Order: sequence, then structure tokens, then C-alpha cells
Amino acid sequence: MLDKYNPAEIEDKHYQNWQSAGYFQPHMDTSKPSFSIQLPPPNVTGTLHMGHAFNQTIMDSLTRYYRMKGYNAVWIPGTDHAGIATQIVVERQLAAENISRHDLGRETFLEKVWEWKNISGGTITEQMRRVGCSADWSREYFTMDNVRAETVTEVFVRLFEQGLIYRGKRLVNWDPVLGTAVSDLEVESVEEQGSMWHIRYPLADTPTESVIVATTRPETLLGDVAVAVNPEDERYTHLIGKELLLPLTGRKIPVITDEYVEKDFGTGCVKITPAHDFNDYEVGKRHNTVLVNVFDLEAKVLNQAEVFNFKGEAQACFALPETYAGLDRFAARKQMLADLEAQGLLAEVKPHTLMTPKGDRTGSVIEPMLTSQWFVAMSAAPKGGEPESEFKGMSLAQKAKHAVDSGAVKFIPENWVNTYNQWMNNLQDWCISRQLWWGHQIPAWYDNEGNVFVARNQEEAEKLAGKSGLTRDEDVLDTWFSSALVPFSTLGWPSETDELKAFLPSNVLVTGYEIIFFWVARMIMMTTHFTGKVPFKDVYIHGIVRDHEGKKMSKSEGNVIDPVDLIGGIDLEQLLVKRTTGLRRPEKSPQVIESTKKLFPEGISVFGADALRFTMASYASLGRSVNFDFKRAEGYRNFCNKLWNATNFVLMNVGAKDCGQNETDPLAYTFVDQWIIGRLQQTEAAVTEAFDTYRFDLAAQTLYEFVWNDFCDWYIELAKVQIQTGCPTTQRTTRRTLVRVLEVILRLLHPIMPFITEELWQAVASLANAKQTDSIMVAAWPVADESKIVQTAFDKMTALQDLIGAVRNLRGEMGIAPNVKAPLFVEGDVDDALLKYLPSMTRLTEANKVEKLPEGDDAPVTVCQNARLMLKVEIDKAAETARLTKEAEKLQKALDKLNVKLSKPGYTDKAPTHLVEKDRAELAELTDKMAKVQSQLEKLKD
Repeated sequence: MLDKYNPAEIEDKHYQNWQSAGYFQPHMDTSKPSFSIQLPPPNVTGTLHMGHAFNQTIMDSLTRYYRMKGYNAVWIPGTDHAGIATQIVVERQLAAENISRHDLGRETFLEKVWEWKNISGGTITEQMRRVGCSADWSREYFTMDNVRAETVTEVFVRLFEQGLIYRGKRLVNWDPVLGTAVSDLEVESVEEQGSMWHIRYPLADTPTESVIVATTRPETLLGDVAVAVNPEDERYTHLIGKELLLPLTGRKIPVITDEYVEKDFGTGCVKITPAHDFNDYEVGKRHNTVLVNVFDLEAKVLNQAEVFNFKGEAQACFALPETYAGLDRFAARKQMLADLEAQGLLAEVKPHTLMTPKGDRTGSVIEPMLTSQWFVAMSAAPKGGEPESEFKGMSLAQKAKHAVDSGAVKFIPENWVNTYNQWMNNLQDWCISRQLWWGHQIPAWYDNEGNVFVARNQEEAEKLAGKSGLTRDEDVLDTWFSSALVPFSTLGWPSETDELKAFLPSNVLVTGYEIIFFWVARMIMMTTHFTGKVPFKDVYIHGIVRDHEGKKMSKSEGNVIDPVDLIGGIDLEQLLVKRTTGLRRPEKSPQVIESTKKLFPEGISVFGADALRFTMASYASLGRSVNFDFKRAEGYRNFCNKLWNATNFVLMNVGAKDCGQNETDPLAYTFVDQWIIGRLQQTEAAVTEAFDTYRFDLAAQTLYEFVWNDFCDWYIELAKVQIQTGCPTTQRTTRRTLVRVLEVILRLLHPIMPFITEELWQAVASLANAKQTDSIMVAAWPVADESKIVQTAFDKMTALQDLIGAVRNLRGEMGIAPNVKAPLFVEGDVDDALLKYLPSMTRLTEANKVEKLPEGDDAPVTVCQNARLMLKVEIDKAAETARLTKEAEKLQKALDKLNVKLSKPGYTDKAPTHLVEKDRAELAELTDKMAKVQSQLEKLKD
């Protein structure tokens, strides 16, 4: 007997054993096929969330599956240095001591960051171990470690030498609080209620006339270079080419036409401010305007506007009104609106709902800012230096497009190709520099004249410059730059290592759709460019895990579920503290507390890693989002208990007894044995196909139904009868079938539920004569054998199930309580093989005996498999009549409602066909039930 199922007792024990035995490492037998997978590196600042648990369950299940199939399998883990997030964490710690990074200086500050990383940076990988991730920790990387740093530098230098990296002045997302450029992924669009201001722009030659421009950002007016109208807008045809007086400045700007302007939006006149709006930037570029920057890097109004052309070359600057100089952009807005109103130039103010871009780390409004940054050219052809491959000579964008168009990289589901292509077709050069201290410092040095020298180190830069005393660029690289190199930076590139040969391309990348462009596309670009190979063959895109109401899980909303809490449990008090800490809107705390108490009145009980993983696998369909339901997780915790108890039954009945291990002993398989063996073959084939096609939901569903329904509810119950009443040969065969089917079940379940299957397999494998290895992790994956599927056994089992089901239904119709034994009477052409299972019917139908149906008896009868079945039980006629009468009244109400609906004029003609058919089917079902109830009421009258 096994002790009571306790996940905590088995999880840590087995994980330590697996890791100590080296099972997570590839065997590097190159005669075997390889399977490799890269972990999307989580931020070193992060902790495990439900999205990680979902993503990692899929990756680990795949890795365990291919490892059991004998592949040279490796899952490579690592963490990302998360430039902005990590710097913010450490800066906040310093701020608590009234210290800024500038007080420390760059070198000392970076020492503090490394100290934090070494102490706190491994949280998420420790949590991964709790989930059971069988990653090869001996290969764990950090995107700022020495190996990755060298690779990043090498890649940067080569791209620069090939003409694919350049420095230029362009418009970028700018966070004024952080003081750095940020990527689109670090910008949240927040819906807010604002205003649309209608401002008069007087005509230069007729100041009494004006056009009205509608804007949500009047503070950028100082940087306007034109007013645009749609070329087909007849209202403004007479103004095209004329000049306007820019309010508050007296500067003259032209009226231009551009199809970008929507005639029906606002007034049909759009102010063009190319230095402070991405759309305006494109308009300005088409019309070859200048760019007028009016803000400094803290988003304060400059004393003098900075003017550039689209090549980034400085033009003649001009003074801005002293009234606004030095003001924050929003303070300037307030002052400018007051001045516009005083001058009679503010025509109207309307409420307006708008999407405001905000920095996800600071919450500050992002400002499109014209700054000098480093860029990777997406559309330029490289100037040599590429490996020989089908991608040679293509631009980075072409490489990424060709990899997918050619089928070398496949998206699953396939519809994500459309999203990928949309991004590829609208690709802009990639801004890779960040104004931070934490990150890969850009390997570029400057002399006193501003000449730039890109090199692998300062010595090499000085050699290029022919002089010393160079100054290194202070900027660091975008975090996505180093993570784009992961497919080959983790395998020893630029050396031609055994790992690079075996594991590139990897088999599959498992990731969320939100980073298809930021990470997936860039990995394809970099890997094809530097290795001539694609980084992965398949890209499996999974959905987002949301809360039970479909809302995105967020710390700021207080609805985050920590997967580790689900595994190990947490009391209500601790849970409330976790959910209310870090709320962006503290006033929501009472609401969060109330909802938490409602959902978890006693906190979260222990589910165990296996139940959590099985839940995640069951959700892994090809959909976009997942609403996490605790009821489902509870159901799979019960499934673990069911499996545990079933194993206990098998051990009790097989343990020290003959279970047919001696192949020379006679065996006699009944059709029930043949049926479960055949169903096992079908299950093996279905689960294998599900893993091969990334349908983890189907794998989970197939296994659940086979284990719970076929094995536990049917075969074990029938096996009890065979063991109790069968001859020694039948008993031996039944025990053999029990233990062997169970052992295969455990291997099939192992990729999804590793801990409980290891624990049970250690107890079962030897009895099944299947312990060829020390761990189920490296046991062979089951292979289906169609020759073991016996159709006649399936037919007989179906007949038996039908008979038992019919009796169970009859019990329900008669209202016989589960604990009441009733004699079962059978009459008809029942198969001889089935007659042997009449004892089974007594057990599975709670009958106390089975006899031939007496003639002329008028008790309730049902017909199934050419047999008439009857249960006889002494009942309280008055109580049964009352129950059936109440049931009849309930059925009549439902019938009346449906009849009224179906007889309503026009309903059957106008309503959707499937709804009408559904209603008619329900009517037929209710009518049949009513007839049975009336028949039983008539019999009770006798």
C-alpha cells in the first residue's frame, strides 16, 4: 500500500534525484535524432506567473516526450538582464537610502546591480524547478554573462562592418522619467478622457480669415511645420499652397495636401509636427519639411527650437516664446491654452476619448522625441561577411520574410503568419540604443572631433583611430538585441561546436503572440544572417492566461494568481497581502480584498505541480486566451487522487501474487482484457499524435478519459470480478493486464504529470517487468500496436456497457437510491460471452442477484441489446407517486414552454435552423420522458 497522496512529499525528492542523475542533460549521441528547445528568457527581476506556468508546462511536456522517445533532447534555460526593469529595481533600493545612481557613478552603480542579481536574480528559475521543468541547468545562461557579452559585441561589430548598423537622428518613443528611448512593447496604450481643442490658424495674407485645426496635444503647436488637408476636400482647395500664421509664434507655415488626412475627422485640417508625432514624421518626410524639436529630454520646452532635416543634419535654429521656455509640457499646455483663448484663437473645446501612450514601468506619458540613436537597418543589403546559404545577400527583413514564406519556419496556428507578415511589410529600422547604465554598453568609441570607431575593445578602437584618448559611447543596447541572439549565442557561436551542429535549428519555439515581432522575427533575422540556418522549425503560439472573468492578470489589478501558491497552497491572510501589495490604484484595495475572499474563503489549498500542469495542458488548445477556472484545477487534483487510488488497488491485488511475468505460464485473455488493451493502443496513438501536432489539450483529454472512464470506472471494476470469480489462469491474466496497462498509463502521463508518475512507476514498473531504467524520465515512450486491437472484444464490451448503462438508467427512472440493492431480471437473446458477466452486472448496477425475467410481471422494463431488463424493489407507493407527479408537473411546464415557442408565428421559418432543430430535439426528449413517467404512474395505481 502507498501512503496517502501528498504532492509536497514526492515533488522535491524526485526533482533532486532527476537533476543529480543528469537526466536533464542531452546524451549527445549523434546517431540519434536531436530535439532542442530554448526557454524564452524571463526577466531576472521577475517571479513566476500563470503565463510562465502555461508556457513552461508546454515546453517541459515536449522535452520529456522527446527524451522518452530516445532523442538527444535538451531544453536550454536562461534569464534576461531586463535593462530597464533591473535598473529601476536597484535605483528604487538606492532611493530608499537617499542615494541616486549619479551619486555612485556608473562603475559603482553596476557593482550594486550585480550584487542584487547574485542575491535575488534566481527567484524565477527556482520557481521553475517547483513546476518540474526538466531544463538542462548546466547550460543556464544570463544575457549579461561573459559569454553572451562577447557574442553581443561580435555581432554588433560585424553588423556595423557590413553597413547594417548606423547612428542617426530619428523619432523614437521617449520616456521622460527614465530618460531613455523605449520599445513599443514597453509602451501601454491607456484609454483616457481628454479634450479635442479647436485652434484658429490665421491666413498670413488675410489675418482676419483662418482655418481651424483640431488637436489633442496643443503643447506641440510650437513645433508645427505645416497644416495638411485631404487633396479631395473641396472646403480647402483654395487654401492649398498658401501660408498660415502659427498661433503664439507668428511663424509662417504652409497648407499642404496629404491623403493621410481624414476629411471627416475633426475639422479636416491637421497640424503637422514631424518631430513630435510618428504619423506626422512620415507626412513630413513625404513633403521634405524640416523637423522642429521643441522639448528637451525631460519634456520641458526649450529656449531655442532645434531644427533638422530628415538626414539628421542641423539647420538654423530659432527662439521659442520666453513665456513657455523651461515649462514642463503639460504646464506649457495650460499656459498656451490660456493665451490662445485670450487672443481669440481657441475656437472650441470638445470632450474626447483618446488612447494615451504610457511607459509600462513609470506610467509617464511617452513623448515621440527626435534623438540620436543607434539603429539596425532592416532593408539594406549587407556588404559581405555572411555564411553561404539560401539567405545570403538578402536584407535582414528579406531573410525574416523568406524563412517563413519558404516554410522553413512554420507558425502554429498558421493564422499567425498573417500577423507576422503585417509587421514585416511595415518594418522600420530598429532603434537598438538605450540611455541606461545596466546593459551591454555599445562597443563604439569617439575622438574629440566626434568621429566614431566601432570595435571589439578599446585597444582595437584606438588602433582603428590611430590615436588614444577615445571616449566610449555611454548608451547600452536594447535588451531585445541580446535576446535575439539566443538561438546561437547559447550554443557556442562563433565556434562550430557540437552543440551548434546538433541543436540548431531547434525544433520549436513556444511563446506568446505579443512578442512575435519583438523577439521571434528578430531571432529569425539574426540567426539566418550569422549562421545561414533558421533558429527554429516551428513557432507554437499559445494564448494568454486570464482570470476566471476573462480579465488580464495584473498586479495593479490585484487578480494575479501565483502558480507556486497553487502548487503548495497559501492561507487567506497571506494571499490578501500578496494581492493588495503593489496595487497601482490603492483605492481598489477593498474591491480586491472582497473578490479574493469570495473566490478563496479559506485561501488556496494544495493542488500540487501535477494537477497544475495537467490543467495548463488541458487549456493548451490553438486559441488566443485562457480563462483560468479553479474548478478545473480541482478536477485534475481529484484525477491525481484517482490515479493514486487506482495504483493502490493494483498493488494490493498484484503485489506478491502471480501476475504473468513468467511468459511460459498459460494466459487467458477475456474480451474485457482484450478491450482495455485495445483501448490502450488507441490511446497511445492518439496521445502521440497530439504531442506531434502540439495539441496538448487533446493529449490531456484523451488521457483523462481513458484513465478515469475506461481504466478506473470500467476495467478495474470488471477486473475485481475476474479476480474474485475467475480460474487461476484468468486471475493471472487479469493481474498481468492490470499492472501492464497501468505501467503504460504512467509513461503516457509522465510528460504532463512528472512527479506522481515517477512515484507510482517506481512501485509498479518491476511488477510489470518493465523497469529497464532507473527513472520513468528515460523509460521508452509507448508505441501503439494495432494488432492488439480486437474488434470483437470492442463489440462485446460495448454491449456489456450498454446493458449496465440501461440498468443504471432504469434505477434512476425508478428513483432507486444508490444504497438500495434490487434484483435484476433479464430476458432475451443475450450473447453467451456476456452471460458470464452477469456477476459483473450485479456489482456495477448494485443488484443483489440476476435472474430470468418472470412472465407477466408488470414492473418497469427497459430494452437493450435485444434483452428486456427489469428491476424489482419494494417501494413506498405513496412517496413514489408523489415524486413522479412532481416530476410530471416539471416536465409539463417545460413542454408547454417549448410548444408555445415552436408554435409562435414565423419562429420556425425565421429562426436559425440549428436552433429550431435543437428545440425540436429537446421537445422529443421531454415527450419521451413524460411518457415513461406517466407509464410508471399508471402502474402504481394497480
